[in-house]
Amino acid sequence: MRFETSQHLRLSQQMKMSPRMIQSMEILQLAGPALEERIEQELESNVALDIVESMLDEAAAAEAQRRAERQAAEGERALATGDERAGEGFDRLTRLTSEYRDVLDDQFGEPFPRSRRRDGEIDGKMQAMANTAARGESLHTQLLSQWSLGDVDERLRPAGEHLIGFIDDDGYIRADMETILSQAPPGVTRELLDEALPVLQSVLEPVGIGARDLRECLLIQIDALSRENPGAELGVERVLLTDHLADIEQNRLPKIAEAAGLTIEQVKAGLEGLRHLDPRPGRQLVSESPSVVIPDAIVEYDDEADDYVVMLFDGRLPRLRINPRYASMLKDQNVDKATKDFVDSNVRNARWLIEAIDLRCNTLLRVVRAVVAHQRDFFDEGPSALKPLPMSHVAEQLGVHVATISRAVSGKWIQTPRGVLPLRRFFSSGTETEAGEDMSWDAVRQTLKEIIDAEDKREPLGDDKLAAALKERGITIARRTVAKYRDQLGIPSAKLRKVF
Repeated sequence: MRFETSQHLRLSQQMKMSPRMIQSMEILQLAGPALEERIEQELESNVALDIVESMLDEAAAAEAQRRAERQAAEGERALATGDERAGEGFDRLTRLTSEYRDVLDDQFGEPFPRSRRRDGEIDGKMQAMANTAARGESLHTQLLSQWSLGDVDERLRPAGEHLIGFIDDDGYIRADMETILSQAPPGVTRELLDEALPVLQSVLEPVGIGARDLRECLLIQIDALSRENPGAELGVERVLLTDHLADIEQNRLPKIAEAAGLTIEQVKAGLEGLRHLDPRPGRQLVSESPSVVIPDAIVEYDDEADDYVVMLFDGRLPRLRINPRYASMLKDQNVDKATKDFVDSNVRNARWLIEAIDLRCNTLLRVVRAVVAHQRDFFDEGPSALKPLPMSHVAEQLGVHVATISRAVSGKWIQTPRGVLPLRRFFSSGTETEAGEDMSWDAVRQTLKEIIDAEDKREPLGDDKLAAALKERGITIARRTVAKYRDQLGIPSAKLRKVF
């Protein structure tokens, strides 16, 4: 085997993104709440980044910002930036604050702040935490508390506690007894588990928790209703659950009536009684925090101009500036070079962040305006008038890359007269109607839903007839596409929609 070394000359082109460009793309992609969190992190880590307090005079704040930028620019031209060692910046900042505190107090006419929260001011973060509701107890904790307080044979308590560990958020024990037994603590036998299960189902509330399937869950609730109301007629409900649950799921009411010797009206009355039972009783104890959607932009109708106006919802974002005190230190000849490099790096990073946020706001505003202009019919008439809008069309219109539009749209919501909607909903492909009009697939689905809502429920339309009804409205799609859209809308088949 022979080894050789040689030199080769090769020309190639590479595109490398600067940290500044990467930061701009990251900021553009962030939704409002995520951007708030990012700004909070930057305020904690960057000493040169500051908030323009609302009580400050706007003119004075603007002048301070311009002065800081001029001083920072002069500092950048005069000083060469160097690499910064991790951890040294904080030591220099502490030493700098200590050595120059008196000078800074005299120069700016007020005490140099020792922290971002001045004495006597309310800490917004601490106040928000204090006003936040405490997290509720878990389902497991609540059920253990009920079991410990219940009138239960002491020898069954360990077995019941072990069974509670297998109850899911719906209130079911879905694991089989072999699996439960294999993980049981010492002393808990199969006999104790079998004996504890019905006791558990009678003690825990809401009624139905501890069941192993839907049939058992609803039968437990029917038994409880019978005990509470001895005169209640629940025989039909019990028969339906015991013998005809599969037929109920398939909406085979005539078959149930014939097999059970009941009339259709009796079967329907029994089904109405079952609808008052809870198929997921555990959810009553599970505290689910509702998702809060904060819009990034607001679209409002202007009566005078007969047009829609777009505004950014940026009132929650703090107004940022470069701290003029740190920017002025770049001109101080008494500050050593290492400290100047530290301050210069922080000032530069602060400026990049402010510019990235401004770019995000400008890009998002332009994108939403382009969307509103293209989807005017949607805002006037509703979802059925939504038009196809590829991102490449908006990118070409705004003179940016399609990836920029994708980042600007990602995770963003807009508040409109039609409700709070995801911005991405307005970007979709579609089809052309027989009249030559563009129609998005969302609009097609909306039209399909309108047809199904207006059908005769005693004779619901099958997928073939739905396709024919869409064709009458100028929309030609295949039957399998109708079935796919119907499933996406959560609408069952014609057999399951039939009302007897």
